[in-house]
Amino acid sequence: MGITKKVTVLAVGLGLVTLSACGSSDGDDGSGGSGGGSRTVTLVSHNSWAVSKDVVAAFEKQSGYKLKVLEDGDAGQAVNKAILTKDNPQGDVFFGVDNTLLSRALDNGLFQPYEAKGSDLVLDEYRVDRDKHRVTPVDSGDVCVNYDKAWFEKKKLTPPKTFDDLAEPAYKDLLVVENASTSSPGLGFLLGTAAEYGDDGWEDYWKKLKANGVKVVDGWEQAYNEEFSGSAGGKKAKADRPLVVSYASSPPAEVIYADPKPETAPTGVAEGTCFRQVEYAGLLGNARNPEGGKALLDFLISKKFQDDMPLNMFVYPVVEGAQVPEDFVKFGPQAKDPQTMDPAKIADNRDQWVKSWTSLVLK
Repeated sequence: MGITKKVTVLAVGLGLVTLSACGSSDGDDGSGGSGGGSRTVTLVSHNSWAVSKDVVAAFEKQSGYKLKVLEDGDAGQAVNKAILTKDNPQGDVFFGVDNTLLSRALDNGLFQPYEAKGSDLVLDEYRVDRDKHRVTPVDSGDVCVNYDKAWFEKKKLTPPKTFDDLAEPAYKDLLVVENASTSSPGLGFLLGTAAEYGDDGWEDYWKKLKANGVKVVDGWEQAYNEEFSGSAGGKKAKADRPLVVSYASSPPAEVIYADPKPETAPTGVAEGTCFRQVEYAGLLGNARNPEGGKALLDFLISKKFQDDMPLNMFVYPVVEGAQVPEDFVKFGPQAKDPQTMDPAKIADNRDQWVKSWTSLVLK
């Protein structure tokens, strides 16, 4: 969710070759002109972008544009680089800024207005920036603590369900989280605690987590694939932390990419620890091919693309009527009552919260 290295990284770790669209420009400058060679539209994204080849082919046939994708680190890195290069952008559309970082992109004038065709079908809960149309909602996901079912069964210990539970002595030295200053899920988890405990309570909560042995690593891939005992990567690495900040959609990835496929997911979700992220895409302010960018934004909220997303990026669609695969619903349902936060409040507090968190937890 910005979402951010997502469970597509896990899929690669399990041997899945992720399908991504890295089209060649065939010598075209990407201007979208009618001269020789194929026209190119360039999407800039974090490195969890993934889409099926036939979906890319459908876009290219429908629009007449060749799709080129530039993946540029995790969500925070990609957003920061896009802001630094906004006068001479790397591409035409940016995908992957989520609600935790949206204000930074908007305040820095990263996008130009465009109301994508089909926007009326985007579910109301995901719509922001309604008057200016600078961004288009594309997907949503829940940042939640995941637990290793086998570990807890072996220890005859009930897995935690809430933020409060995580600070209990029974769960000492069990939780690994991502750095809130470098990781999208890490920041999402911090915002979840701020939403749960309020401006005056979240710091005390983190003092309790620190005293209870929480471990902090830089990013999701390290936390999930190297430190978490419940992941396929963690089992291989003999990881010893049975609790990790990940996504509600991580359990279906553990099922879908396992061979043989288990009857139930080996990992579970502590639903009382979830924070909802929404990812957006926007037309870059100085895009060289704005018409191609508009066509791409239209496609990102089309039913064909929205139906394709869950099993590629392990996120939920945001468009009314989009289909979610049965396994995805069965093993990775969205949280029923996740923490949320108004984007304006995030904008007003995010940087100070991260600064305070860093001082409190890392020093």
